[in-house]
Order: sequence, then C-alpha cells, then structure tokens
Amino acid sequence: MPQTPHIEKHFSAGATVRDIVIGMADGLTVPFALAAGLSGAVASTAIVVTAGLAEVAAGSIAMGLGGFLAARGDAEHYDTEREREVREVVELPDRERAEVAEVFEGYGLTTEEIEPILRRFEANHEAWVEFMMRFELGLERPDRHRALTSAGTIAGAYVAGGLVPLLPYMLLSDASMALQVSVGVTLLALLVFGYVKGRFTGTRPWRSALQTTLIGGLAAAAAFGIAKAIG
Repeated sequence: MPQTPHIEKHFSAGATVRDIVIGMADGLTVPFALAAGLSGAVASTAIVVTAGLAEVAAGSIAMGLGGFLAARGDAEHYDTEREREVREVVELPDRERAEVAEVFEGYGLTTEEIEPILRRFEANHEAWVEFMMRFELGLERPDRHRALTSAGTIAGAYVAGGLVPLLPYMLLSDASMALQVSVGVTLLALLVFGYVKGRFTGTRPWRSALQTTLIGGLAAAAAFGIAKAIG
C-alpha cells in the first residue's frame, strides 16, 4: 500500500526574522513612548511629529549599525576560530582525534566504530575542520553578506514600526485626539506583531502578543505619566 511521503517543513529564515523582530519591536515601542510622553507635556502635534521623526531616524541608524557590527563580529569570530582549528589538526592531531572521539562517544558509538571516521578525517583535513567547527564549537559558517543585510533589515523594520504611532499625529491637528488614536493603533499593531512573532519563533502566539502589547503599553504609560508630572 503506497504511503504518503513525509515532508518536513523547516523555517529557514531565522536570522532575517530575528532582525525584523529586533527592529520592529523597538520601532513600535520607543517612538510610541516618546510620542505619548511629549503629548503629556505639549499640545502641539508638530512638535511630537518633529521629535518623533528625529528619533526614528536616529534610532534606525543606531539599530542598523548595531546589527551590522554584531553580524560582522560573528563572521570575524568564526574566521579566528577556524584558523585555530586548521592549525590544531596539523600541529595537535592526537588531541583533535580525542575531541572527535569524545563527540561521537556522546552519541553512543564505540571505539571500533569511531576509528574509521578518524582515519577519514585524517585524510581530509577540510572535512575535519568543518566537523570541529560545528560539533565542538557549535559555530556555523556565516553568510559573508549578512552584515549589510542585517543592518538594512533592522533599520527598515525600525522605521516601519516607528511610523505607526506617529501617523495619527501627522493626520490630526488635535494632540489629545491624536494621542488616543495613536494608542489604539499602536496597541493593535503591537498585538498583531507579537502574534506573528510568536508564530514564526515557535512560542505561543497569543502569549507573545499579550506580552508585546503589555510591554509597549507600560513604556508609553510611564513616559506619559512622567511628562505629565513634570509638565
């Protein structure tokens, strides 16, 4: 009897989703809190929009640069560790053999079963190094274009998120009304964003949605309360 083929579905864009989450989460939260705080101190939507856009510009640049440096640092770390492993398989082969054996013993292989693998690695240093990088150090070969891609993704997501709470202030002249609309729109955006994030990251979608909304709401409420108290 023919069987339905088993098809595994794995999400393979984890790094991109992580960058979008980083940028969007801060983009929704920080300008939202800033706009709410300014609304508690000033009655001009023009001031809120000007300050908000300045923050979005500065924040996107800072976040993008942070993503660039993080990805660049990962690549440099990988290169440094790989150079060390290349030297060690030549200069310290006995120690490297022992480390390989230790890895396979952790999977239940015996010495007799491991020995042919060790001989194959000794004949192919490139494969030996790649094995050590992945299974001893837990490092995957990085994408050489990742730094620029990460920076652009984070910065773009920050701008997209930051414009959500500012849009009502751009469209409405009354700061009080704009604040109310901004709160509603941004909390809804945080709820949707948190839910989608949960779906992609494998966590409970509604729990992620509520956590994201709660954090953004508390940040905005705190900023508004402080500005109101000082003003």
